[in-house]
Amino acid sequence: MNDSRSRAWRLAQNKRNKNRGNGSGKREFPREKNWKMLYIRSEKLARAAQLGIDYPRVTNAQIALKAMDEI
Repeated sequence: MNDSRSRAWRLAQNKRNKNRGNGSGKREFPREKNWKMLYIRSEKLARAAQLGIDYPRVTNAQIALKAMDEI
């Protein structure tokens, strides 16, 4: 059987049809990596948890005031 469809043709078809049908799991836009561009508080909290950052930041003065209120 003489098949004119080469490996290149099959690869092109796979690329073309990859996202067809059952929908891709990708978001429309990639996640924002710049901290300044995260506007929603819930997004900032989630990103801070990923990065291991304490957010919102609590200063030592705020901790001391809270401790004084509890006494």
